[in-house]
Amino acid sequence: MTTELRVLDPSEWDRWYGVLELAFGGVPEAPEERQLWRDLTEFDRFLGVWDGDLCVGTSGAFTFRLTVPGGASVPAGGVTMVSVAGTHRRRGILTSMMRRQLDDLRAAGESLAVLTASEPEIYGRFGYGVAAYTARATIDTTRVRLSVPEGTDGVVLRQADLVESSAACEAVYARLVPTRPGLLAPMPGWERVALLDPPDQREGASPRLCVLAERDGEVVGFTHYSIKPDWTFAGATGAVNVHRLFGLDPVAEAALWRFLCSVDLTSEVRIQSRPVDDGWQHLVSDVRRCSPTLRDSLHVRLVEVGAALEARTYQAPVDVVFEVEDAFCPWNEGRWRLVGDAKGASCVRTSDPADLTLSVRELGSAYLGGTSLVSLAAAGRVRESREGALVEASVAFGSPVAPWLPHGF
Repeated sequence: MTTELRVLDPSEWDRWYGVLELAFGGVPEAPEERQLWRDLTEFDRFLGVWDGDLCVGTSGAFTFRLTVPGGASVPAGGVTMVSVAGTHRRRGILTSMMRRQLDDLRAAGESLAVLTASEPEIYGRFGYGVAAYTARATIDTTRVRLSVPEGTDGVVLRQADLVESSAACEAVYARLVPTRPGLLAPMPGWERVALLDPPDQREGASPRLCVLAERDGEVVGFTHYSIKPDWTFAGATGAVNVHRLFGLDPVAEAALWRFLCSVDLTSEVRIQSRPVDDGWQHLVSDVRRCSPTLRDSLHVRLVEVGAALEARTYQAPVDVVFEVEDAFCPWNEGRWRLVGDAKGASCVRTSDPADLTLSVRELGSAYLGGTSLVSLAAAGRVRESREGALVEASVAFGSPVAPWLPHGF
């Protein structure tokens, strides 16, 4: 068998996307969802593997800017839509796509690659590390009460049309982008993702709804949610599904949470994705009744070690030499000296003795400040040669707020 890997031509998109749908269960997407992803496709960054006229592999990359510790917005390739036909596995197709993709990202000057994984075990061998987690929860509003901060009553809430309010909501989100690692800067067309609401994916819930939070006539927060009605013989047991919630300050967010927890004819609030350090956990009277769970979210791969480590800042002074292992991208292998603080950093090659030895995967996990190098060392994945270097680097790499990816791609 001979296969050809090539850049996707627009005329091939429907066949290409059909292979992707089959790999993810074979259920066709709603026409509006399919059209959205076609519109967002950057054809010069998407790849297909072909066996004759048959597409047997798919992958792509979106152009993103990712917030890193310190607030900088760094170019990153958003790896997406990766699949290999079940008939063509174990033939090196995935490896060939990952190889081409990382080479292309490097040539484009992007020092980071990011992705969300349908199966997390796949991407570690290509140098990706889990850098951010997301939290889910279900608040039992029949048993849980909220204690909101002073000033919450001064926030005015207003029901708004989902589409007509989109610009105001995106403006709130844009102001928050520099405040948390992992957030993606707004890109043209991506506001449509938040509005995507195919009826066949609602699972009995209402269309998506929007409530704006306002203070002195200014929009200071919003939530997108839906309501799933349900009844028992004893009464209503509906649920509120929280799709998005952002506030410019704790008071605005608290007002939105209080609203969601008091929607008529409901008994629970289902939180689908929030930061692991989100403030709602400290508003509730009993977090046990909220059943919080964690899941891996954003996986990060350093395409260019030096440029990536220089792109962020460090919450404490650091001067450490890393011995980096990276068999898949050998240009990263070797010793790198990182010197940095809260104002900036430099990371250059050095012949000095290594203080810490680790693979590029561990650097990816620690990059956004959500996974500590000390924790990785406890699993044997970081080795210390100079006493004290591990704690020094681990503290420096940390972030005051947990990284979080607000939406998939």
